Amino acid sequence: MQKKTLVNVLGVVYAHVKSSDGGDLYLTRFAEPYQSHLDIENWYEPSWFNTHRVKLKGTGSVYRLPTKDVDGKSLNIVYKNCRVGEDVPLDTHTLQEFCDAEFNSPWEEFSLVMEMRDGIYGPKKIRIHTQHPLAIYVPPEKMQTWQSGRSKAKINRIRAKHPGIDLDILKQYKMIYEWIEGHSITEVFYDMNINEEERLRHLKTINNLVLSEIDKKGFLVADMKPEHIIVSEYDREKIKEIGHSHPPDSLKEQICYLYNLIGIGRYSLVDYELLMRTPSHEEEVKSSRRHLYLDDQRDRFIPTPLPEHLKSMEIFGVPYVYGHAESTGGHLWVVGKNAHLFDYFLPERWRKTPSIKLSDTKEVFYTITKDNIHLVWETSRIGEMIGEDEEGFSSKVREFGINSPFEEFAIAHELNQRGIPCVYVRAVYMTGSDKIEASSDVRKYESHKNILDPEGNQILQEKHNYITIRGYYNGPDEWVAEQAGPLYVPVDLEKAVARGLIDEAQCQMFLKKVKENLMSNNYDGSLLKPNDLLLAINSKGEIVKADSGLPLVIICNFELIWKMPPGQ
Repeated sequence: MQKKTLVNVLGVVYAHVKSSDGGDLYLTRFAEPYQSHLDIENWYEPSWFNTHRVKLKGTGSVYRLPTKDVDGKSLNIVYKNCRVGEDVPLDTHTLQEFCDAEFNSPWEEFSLVMEMRDGIYGPKKIRIHTQHPLAIYVPPEKMQTWQSGRSKAKINRIRAKHPGIDLDILKQYKMIYEWIEGHSITEVFYDMNINEEERLRHLKTINNLVLSEIDKKGFLVADMKPEHIIVSEYDREKIKEIGHSHPPDSLKEQICYLYNLIGIGRYSLVDYELLMRTPSHEEEVKSSRRHLYLDDQRDRFIPTPLPEHLKSMEIFGVPYVYGHAESTGGHLWVVGKNAHLFDYFLPERWRKTPSIKLSDTKEVFYTITKDNIHLVWETSRIGEMIGEDEEGFSSKVREFGINSPFEEFAIAHELNQRGIPCVYVRAVYMTGSDKIEASSDVRKYESHKNILDPEGNQILQEKHNYITIRGYYNGPDEWVAEQAGPLYVPVDLEKAVARGLIDEAQCQMFLKKVKENLMSNNYDGSLLKPNDLLLAINSKGEIVKADSGLPLVIICNFELIWKMPPGQ
């Protein structure tokens, strides 16, 4: 096995190695004793895999598989293909109760399983036993759409909603769990002399009892079935023994024994692709993470120790924490020196959350992330040669070009330092997938070619899309971190006129003042428009004032602001 590096995805630390076929293998702490067994040539070699795998019951591709012998010992594993992005085939009852259920990504699934195993939430006396999550294997190839089994309509919706980050769903993710020796309670009932009606009644009751225990620990399973509840080989044999040695009350004693097993938690839960937190637990987690996030954003420029998988770097005077977005093969630069912030901006935290499009002409979206953080993300137009009706607009763009995401962030960073209010820039995400359209303006790629990331790669690559992530302005970071009540709400100047908060004359005056202020600081902001500037509205519906007593006007678009040489 090749050299390992440590990565942290959604709170789970993995040892990442390149597999012998050029794929990626992510090993959890439970895999440490079995690293050689999990080398793909010891379980995924085609002839071995096809000969020794046994398909398990269920709708997904789930197999039991022994590994090859390593040091005279084989390891029984459960291997399954992740179904993220596929339609969920649930029964009518479940669809009504969990109509928005989606298959977890492998990173989300492992994170939730680890959290449930740790059992911090809920009564301490209740422990939910699970399989050991061992590894995630990502083969080097990408599937064609027809191979994936994923809905073409769903893919098109994702493409329309999240341009530039859709192709990651064509990757295969193979999850490996350690096999639990035992039997489902459905199998246990086959050993009993019980009629079908009674059998089904008891299975439903036990299923609901386990669901209740899981609920107390803050979790639910959208497709919970008795087949997911596993008891040990010993307990199944004990139930058989009761049946043989205790007539005529053997059935009653068998049922009592089984219920007692459930009552004392002597069972394991399997199948986690629709595992999720209960609404109350989810809110508690979100609230906790948001509180920590606000504190970390306030202190984002105070250095923290960096784990092995993250590096610090500076681009155009802006400090970043840099690392990989393992779930998509992308790269991520998070503004600041605080490593705690990195996970909040991984694409799986914001790319599938409900969003509102903020522009009719650009790919700009407002969303509330899975951590209850309000963000705005925008697909960068770097490499495009846009033009507007006005001649001056087109000539400026032809002369200077659209700013790169890193130039945008440097401009916003410097303007804030100079006392010119700007929205907070948070992170730059480079997609793992190749972009489809060719660039019509390559000047920025050329000017950035000598700026390299810590791994020696160019930070700006023409074949990838870039997404900028900024704060949804609701007040200064220092102020927001201390607030328990309502925050500010942003509204752009164009909408402020439409809502009667200001009139057109005020709108043009604010726009003119911002442009003049930029020019006096050697920045050309002549192409700014009213919807590129924000007002902040307080809980009373009033426009927030700056220290000068005038309305606070915040710049929120930096792609067409250019830094000019001094004195020009």
